[in-house]
Amino acid sequence: MIDTQAAVLTAVGEPLALTVIRVDDPEPHEVRVAVTNVGLCHSDLHYMTGTVPTGLPVVVGHEVAGVVEAVGSQVSGLRPGDRVVGALTPSCGRCANCEAGRSTQCRRLGEIRHRPRPAFQTTAGEPIERLGDIGAFSRHVLMRENSLVKLPDDVPLHVGCLLACCVITGVGAVFRGARVRPGSTVAVIGCGGVGSAIIQGARLAGASAIVAIDLDDDRLKAARGYGATHVINGGDEDLVVELHRQLGDGVDYAFEAVGSARTAATALALVRPTGTACLVGIAPGGTELSVPASDFFFEEKRLIGSYMGSGQARQDILQLARLYQQGRLLLDEMVTRVVPFGEINEGFEAMKSGDVTRIVVDLQS
Repeated sequence: MIDTQAAVLTAVGEPLALTVIRVDDPEPHEVRVAVTNVGLCHSDLHYMTGTVPTGLPVVVGHEVAGVVEAVGSQVSGLRPGDRVVGALTPSCGRCANCEAGRSTQCRRLGEIRHRPRPAFQTTAGEPIERLGDIGAFSRHVLMRENSLVKLPDDVPLHVGCLLACCVITGVGAVFRGARVRPGSTVAVIGCGGVGSAIIQGARLAGASAIVAIDLDDDRLKAARGYGATHVINGGDEDLVVELHRQLGDGVDYAFEAVGSARTAATALALVRPTGTACLVGIAPGGTELSVPASDFFFEEKRLIGSYMGSGQARQDILQLARLYQQGRLLLDEMVTRVVPFGEINEGFEAMKSGDVTRIVVDLQS
């Protein structure tokens, strides 16, 4: 067991408190990682603001990269000094979903995540929760070996951390979730970190038109740099009317990266008959959707969800890293700012700005 510094949420709606916690020794299949960088994600905000419930106290944060510091007795594929990024969906590899290539929907997740002792404790010995059983806003974390991916040496850790969540979520929704076809048309509602990754995924998939939709002109301008061919400010226009004006028809695929019932319904309205609307943004707990049944019966539209890229996270992260190495996936451009650990709360505040795609925290500074 070691003592380390972490940013702990002790009360909903309150700033994270930097404090010393205790991190357990690795179990046989676990790895202790010295965290270098963590991306700030709107999913973290859901827990911090109470829109998604969590036990308290809790260490949030999940978009993680770092360096292996110690390994458990049965770890064979990683060793101290390896640079790694987290794959946030640990899997058993043996259930029906894992064998079908859908490890993000492992049916034994609770069993896989169980450990005999708390991973994090206060200095007084009280357990501390971890978001996603990671708790990345800590200078040291414990993760299972099959939840980590070794990062190529020429992928910097401060951009590599984005592969753990927003990039695999967005690009995976395109390739594995909706399975966008080359030459098809795509709309993306919400152009923050995940939305920017969806736009890049659509570009990589060969979409002939990519419509970026947001309320902020700065984000729409950035969206063009990621591959958007058309932009619509949702606060200025009737989205469906304007999209039809620009393209002459609905799109083949619409992606929702906001997390609300209203934008989910809008995504379905934007697709043409036989089109697919894909929900990617995490909505607050209790959110219910109301959509026209006729869209499904008479127009054969499809409404699907995509969680964490809908695929095999470890393999997909490696492929995304290769795309970055080739200059085809833009990661450096997505990192708006890197802030020191002591300014993590200011980093979350900065996320409200339209000119921010991703804020990354440097936990070693």
